[in-house]
This record gives sequence, C-alpha cells and structure tokens, in this order.
Amino acid sequence: MDLIISGIQYDIFWEDKDNNISKIEILLKSIPVGTDIILLPEMFTTGFSMNAQKLSETMEGYTVQWMKKVSFQFNAIVAGSLIIRENTIFRNRFLWVDPKGNISFYDKRHSFGLAKENQFYVNGNKREIFTYKGWNFLPSICYDLRFPAWLKNNLNYHVILNVANWPAKRAKHWNTFLVSRAIENQAYLVGVNRIGKDGEERNYCGDSAIIDFDGNVLNKLGETEGIITSTISFENLQNYRRKYPFLKDQDIFSFNY
Repeated sequence: MDLIISGIQYDIFWEDKDNNISKIEILLKSIPVGTDIILLPEMFTTGFSMNAQKLSETMEGYTVQWMKKVSFQFNAIVAGSLIIRENTIFRNRFLWVDPKGNISFYDKRHSFGLAKENQFYVNGNKREIFTYKGWNFLPSICYDLRFPAWLKNNLNYHVILNVANWPAKRAKHWNTFLVSRAIENQAYLVGVNRIGKDGEERNYCGDSAIIDFDGNVLNKLGETEGIITSTISFENLQNYRRKYPFLKDQDIFSFNY
C-alpha cells in the first residue's frame, strides 16, 4: 500500500523543551489528513546539545508520553531523536512510537566527534528495522548518513529515515548524501533537518527532503519552517527493483560489532 510521510522542519529553541513542544504542536495543525508517519529532527526538543545531564529523560519521561499522545491523536507513527538516560549513561536515541503506544528505538551509531558528541553520549552498535503497514524502515541519525556501509541495503528495508541537525557549512554534503544513499540502496529516503542557529552559534541549512529510489526529489524545503509531505508507492518501488535488480549483485559482508 502507499504511505503518506510528513517531516517537520523548524528552528529549534536551544535547550527549551516546552517552547519546542509548543512550536511543534502549532506546526502539526498543518499536517495533511491521512499522514501515516510524522518525522521530527534530531534532538527535536533541545537542539544538538552536549548538556546531557540536565536535558536527558528516561523512556517514561515527558517527551515520550507526549509522542504517544500525538501518535494516538493523529493515528500515525511519530518519530525523532532525543536525549535518553539509561542509569548513568546517555544516548542520542531515535524513537518510533505507534498509535497503540508501542515504542521501538535505535541508538545513534556514529557519534559526531567534531562536536565532541562521543564524550557525552554512548553510541549504539545495532542496526534496527522498523515495520509498519507492510513497509520496512531503516532509522538513522544525522552523521550516520556519511557511512554507506552502515546503511547498506541487504534487501531488508524500503525506506531510509534520517533525522538531523546538519550544519549549513556542509549543506552540499547533506544534499549529495541524501540522493546518493537513496540511489545506491534503491530505497526511498526521508531526511529531516532543522534550520536556524543554536546556542553554540552553529547555523543549520534545513533542506529537508523526500527522495525516491531513483534519486528524484519528491519534496523539499529550503531554509524555512514548514512541513514536507509525499506519498510513497510500494508498487513503484518494487517495479523499479525488478527492472533494475542491482542490489542482487552487491558485495556481501557483515559487521563485527
């Protein structure tokens, strides 16, 4: 079946959960009726902060409960990353919340060393595949997009999701990677970034986009707040893979994590 996917791009208030939740709720009023998946940026309630001790939540915390409420309200998956505390460690965690209140998650594999993310957050070591309405989704977070081996499609997913705080100074990389990862994996790709400037004076490019399996841009935002929405077709994807069965000729290898 076809799916409607929407991504929300906005200027994240620095380390201000309440104002970010309020802003998202205003933007949600414009979500198209029938949207199946709502995707939010990386660290969507705080910005890309290393202040993990202060800003972290548990898996039973306020933001998770809010995601459950929104998922039920819109009868849609709600997904994005936030700072999660597990005992004495912190994770940059991608949460996938369904309308029944079920939660799946993926912990960011590639910590962004330039911003010293690896000094504050423990990286994950396991790929996850989320399934919804017959589709398989590969979650990823920002810097993961640079590592094609980690995103390699073993014919076990249909869509790559990437939530990001990708800086404007490397906007060319972001836009190139989005198209490249979609083409090489013959998968739809949804990349949701933020805009504006954060508390560390980093500027963000936006450029959230939905790309199809052939590298075509289905929908894209520039540097403005708003929502990108596209309908993705399972039939079109399968027909394309049958016509061009390139993935069957790829190299076979595995990770030793």
